This record gives sequence, structure tokens and C-alpha cells, in this order.
Amino acid sequence: MDIKVEYPPFIFRNIRVSVIKAPLRPPLDLKKRYFFLKRSFDMVFSFLVITGILSWLLPVMALLIRLDSRGPIFFLQKRIGKGGETFTCYKLRTMFVNARADEQPASEDDTRITRIGRLLRKTHLDELPQFFNVLLGSMSLVGPRPYMLADCHTFSGMVPGHKYRNFVKPGITGLAQVKGLHGPRPGTDFQTVFWRYQWDVFYVRNAGFLLDIRIIRRTARQSIGQVLRLFITQRTPL
Repeated sequence: MDIKVEYPPFIFRNIRVSVIKAPLRPPLDLKKRYFFLKRSFDMVFSFLVITGILSWLLPVMALLIRLDSRGPIFFLQKRIGKGGETFTCYKLRTMFVNARADEQPASEDDTRITRIGRLLRKTHLDELPQFFNVLLGSMSLVGPRPYMLADCHTFSGMVPGHKYRNFVKPGITGLAQVKGLHGPRPGTDFQTVFWRYQWDVFYVRNAGFLLDIRIIRRTARQSIGQVLRLFITQRTPL
């Protein structure tokens, strides 16, 4: 049986949808196999990153953070995970120690951000400790980005059904991020929050291993491009 799937273009533009030629199968069984494969891939990939990259890169970044400002190396923050449960999200500290860190997200020109912290944020290296979250099972490589408690409460009041994105584990990267909705706080205007939510919902409804691979591949390409642009900018004379 051929099944043609169509989506509203104003929400899901730039997503290529093809005709699926496969017999109908119980969706629940397909999702079980997918989530098993996804968890296996998460464990193997995160273990390789931790042992092959973070084992030597984290000490280097820890030294730079300590030389740049006083405070802990890691920033631990409660975030909303699968099923609305809270978990501790690991990040490298990019701001001076302050009492507003769990309530006021960083803005583009936030004075709380340290010198090395600004570099870590631009290259997304501050997110690398989240591979430990993936290995422990509180996060996945791909999924909706986890919000801190204050933002989750705010956005849930702005967009009805916003908690739908919590049906899957949050990810280090996600569909909304590769579509350009990343960086400092996504904003409190309805349009920005709504579009990020739409991409998250699309991912939850269409989650599959091939989609995960595409998101990971695109994230890697964007990250490498960001690092190269930053390097070229720093080398370019005024």
C-alpha cells in the first residue's frame, strides 16, 4: 500500500516528503525498535566522544576557565526532560558566578559572560559535557533542546500544548537548532517561541533513525563552519 504524507507548507517548509512504499506495521512496534536503536547509538557515540575527545579537551578548557575567572569549572542546572521530569544538565561555566543564572538566560551582549565563556558559547563547546548526560540516559544526541524551569513555565503559558515536546528525551542538538533557532534565549515573543515549538513537534511526530542522522550530520557541518568563520575573523586584520 502506498501512503502519501502531506504537511502544511507554512509550518514544515524545506522538509522533503516522499511517497512511502512499505506495508503498514504497528507504529508502536516500529517506535520500540527505533528507541532501542537510538539508545544504543547514543551510548556508543557518547562513549567514543568522552574517551576520544573530552578526555583531553576538557582539562584544557577547565584550565582556561580557571585562569579567566573564579568559580567552578562546570555549570549544573536543572532542566526539563522526558515526561516533564527534571534532571541536572551539565555545561561548562561561561559566566561569572551570579545569583540570576537559573532565572535570567544570557543575552547576546550579557556582561555576565566571561572572555573564555564568549568563545565557548560561539563554538558551542560549553555544551560538550552534555555527552555525559547522554551516556547516563537523561538526554539523547538528538531531540528538543531542554529548557530551564523558568523558561519552560513561561513558554507553556504562551503556546498551548507546549509540553508535547517532552514526549521524547531532550537532545544536545535538534531540528529547531539546525533550522537556525539556536543561540541565546529564543526570545519571549510569541512568533519565535511558536516556530521553535513547531519544529520540535515535527521531530516528535516523525522521529526516526534516518532523521537523527541527518540532524547530526547537519549539526556537525554547521559547527565546523562556525569554528572556521570564527578562526578567519580572528585572523583578519582590522
